[in-house]
Amino acid sequence: MKVAVLGAGAGGAASVAELVQAGHDVHFWARSAETLEPHVKLGGVAYEGKLGEGLARPALITTDLKAAINGVDVAVVALPTFSHSAIAVALAAAGWPASKPVVLNPGHTGGALEFAETFSRTVRGTAPAVVEFSTLTYVARKYRPDGVTISGRAKQLKAAALRGGAEVLELAGKLFPGLTPVADVIASDLSNVNMVLHPPGAVLAAAWVEATGGSFTFYVDAMTPGVARVMKQLDEERLAVARAFGHDLPNLIEEMKLLGTVEADVVDTSDFRGAIAGGEANKRIKGPDSLEYRYYKEDFGHGLLPFLELATIASVDTPVAHSLYSLAQITVGTDYRKGGRTAEAMGIAGMTKDQVIEKVRAK
Repeated sequence: MKVAVLGAGAGGAASVAELVQAGHDVHFWARSAETLEPHVKLGGVAYEGKLGEGLARPALITTDLKAAINGVDVAVVALPTFSHSAIAVALAAAGWPASKPVVLNPGHTGGALEFAETFSRTVRGTAPAVVEFSTLTYVARKYRPDGVTISGRAKQLKAAALRGGAEVLELAGKLFPGLTPVADVIASDLSNVNMVLHPPGAVLAAAWVEATGGSFTFYVDAMTPGVARVMKQLDEERLAVARAFGHDLPNLIEEMKLLGTVEADVVDTSDFRGAIAGGEANKRIKGPDSLEYRYYKEDFGHGLLPFLELATIASVDTPVAHSLYSLAQITVGTDYRKGGRTAEAMGIAGMTKDQVIEKVRAK
């Protein structure tokens, strides 16, 4: 298959590694020439970890979006979730056809809705089918500018399609084996583990972040009993909102076991601290180095905010989510609604719960 991978961070680099390994014809794009230059010099993406070790050589490495999408069958967007609106505009301007699907790896919470809404507004017409992964396929970091270290690869990953149905999900599964289809993008939205996993520690360890510049392990040192209790309450709110939309989802620890970021032999899925701190894939990951880190930029304005919008539509109280969101805004000194994933951005403002369900399940 001919695939455009859009994004040269850890997720994009890991996607290139896996897709090239699998024999796909890959075009590798990023907006920044500076980010791509090390890959151009090397001739590809060096990788190590769960996918083995080697050099993945895509057919094209470019900052020209039109060249990157020329002749491809599918675009894989492996960008931070706050970039979804901008890349939707860019793809629309570059002439991406509504007949070809887009895969958001990851989509996180509300990604497919926001992408489709932005695309359709830009072209004043129909958006393409959008496949949304609940989280990134990989636990990965770029410790060198031309390579990626992949410490984890999701075993089972929730995915849903906004338009296109089973056919586009099957296509996405050929690219990224291990997808578990769910009923609609609300189910994949609310399976976003980062929305629960990051905000409690990001808020409650903010002083540590500023004092040490991230010189601690986020999933071990910062996974204290108090943080774990807040996280568990936040997760219960997530499950309540999911039930209101007709979805019975696993709790956070059960979800992370499916992904492979909590060990398979964990029995007590109510022990958030023990299960998360004991996960091999995440245990060496350092804390945020500043309040500009993606846990603050991404998981509030594009994680908790759309979650709160869905909770409001579903008439479910979410006091913990509201508290974390408000504290983060004050701590970081920002208004996450400005440029954030609001109901308006997702195209669901003013809708009832039943109307949202109808929208996400339309073929």
